[in-house]
Amino acid sequence: MRNRLYEHIDNSPLIIFRIFLGLLLACESFGSMLTGWLYDNLIKPEFTFSHIGMEWLQPLPGNWMYAYYAIMGTFGLMIMAGYKYRLGVAGFTLLWAGVYFMQKTSYNNHYYLLMLIGFIMFFLPAGRYYSVDVLQKPEKKEFTMPAWCSWVMIIQVTIVYLYATLAKFYPGWLDGTFTRILLSQSLHRSIAHWGNEPWFYLFIAYSGIIFDMLIVPLLLFRQTRTIALVSSLFFHLFNSFTLHIGIFPFFALSFVVFFYPPETIRRIFFKKKPVVTDHTPTCKGSAVFKYIFVPYLILQALLPLRHYIIKGDVLWTDEGHRLSWRMMLRFRDGVAHFRVVDKKTGRVLPYNPHNDLTPKQYNAMAPKSDMLWQMSRYIKKKFAAKGIDVAVYVDSRTSINAGPRRQLIDPTIDLASAPWNYFFHDDWVLLYDEEGNIIK
Repeated sequence: MRNRLYEHIDNSPLIIFRIFLGLLLACESFGSMLTGWLYDNLIKPEFTFSHIGMEWLQPLPGNWMYAYYAIMGTFGLMIMAGYKYRLGVAGFTLLWAGVYFMQKTSYNNHYYLLMLIGFIMFFLPAGRYYSVDVLQKPEKKEFTMPAWCSWVMIIQVTIVYLYATLAKFYPGWLDGTFTRILLSQSLHRSIAHWGNEPWFYLFIAYSGIIFDMLIVPLLLFRQTRTIALVSSLFFHLFNSFTLHIGIFPFFALSFVVFFYPPETIRRIFFKKKPVVTDHTPTCKGSAVFKYIFVPYLILQALLPLRHYIIKGDVLWTDEGHRLSWRMMLRFRDGVAHFRVVDKKTGRVLPYNPHNDLTPKQYNAMAPKSDMLWQMSRYIKKKFAAKGIDVAVYVDSRTSINAGPRRQLIDPTIDLASAPWNYFFHDDWVLLYDEEGNIIK
């Protein structure tokens, strides 16, 4: 096993992945500017829902976020070209992490995955061939890499698909409820009626489970690799055209290069590159693998399990949902009313959240406990600036997959003063039994 990990293989998969990745990162950055995503999510809002504990991390004022994203796009191009590669990947990853942690309104699992892949790529020798760095300093050129460079990527992808599969085994997916809602909203109007056809939405639901479950094993074996590639192309392009989820389908497809023999990737993309004949294992880079990637991959394998030790159903509470690869899994919908009470006089003070939030922010906040908690604290600070100490009570009604709306937050709790539990269940999030009764 040690020899398999440390043997030197052709680095063509890593090199072409770097080129694909850099291009996609540039497209993501410049595309966010051109499509209006940047304006709607980071410039228009008065404030953003940062990750808890990072409320200080807010977008740059005015239009400076355009410059921020232009720099990210430039870093993406640097990665693609292999120009000052480590600076490019470090710069993009840090700036992308800033965007990821400063807003949750448009939370998406592939934003998290991009950050992780940026971290991984910083430690991999992806700028050692077909790069500007090598043109400037030919002594940096290398034709090989340790085999573990590919295996780190393969294991990361396996973790993503494994937990995406497990998360789908719940009634709302298995009976097609979620896919029916999703398809009825996302299909082109000419075929939108298919979204309500049981044969179609059940086919999509179970195809999703089968794909996530089998894609990695099928890619690992030569006999089934081509079938897996064709299936991946169909699956991800279908998602791209119907769900409009940006670069993610193409990002997911780019990992396929690590499953093919390096020599195959060399013949396709780098025909003039010398054939690697010496595969002798070496200890070069072994410390990076043992002391950085082994702990990292163990952590990645454990993080998605944390919701099992948190009281309540993660589908309802959302506690432990993030960082767990619970992708495109359910619709949360809700309404929320804030009752603001002057602690000194007991008088109810008028407050309308729509005055502080964009419609998109409100719709994202209303069914989510963490964002409601953050909003309550924002309201308290807003009134404190006027010299008024207030309590904030939340009347929130949330539904999952268009089901019945139920109270999410205990309306008798001053949510602005309630503590936040980073690791376990917050008692002010109401729980229900199978009959719909509140669990005391």
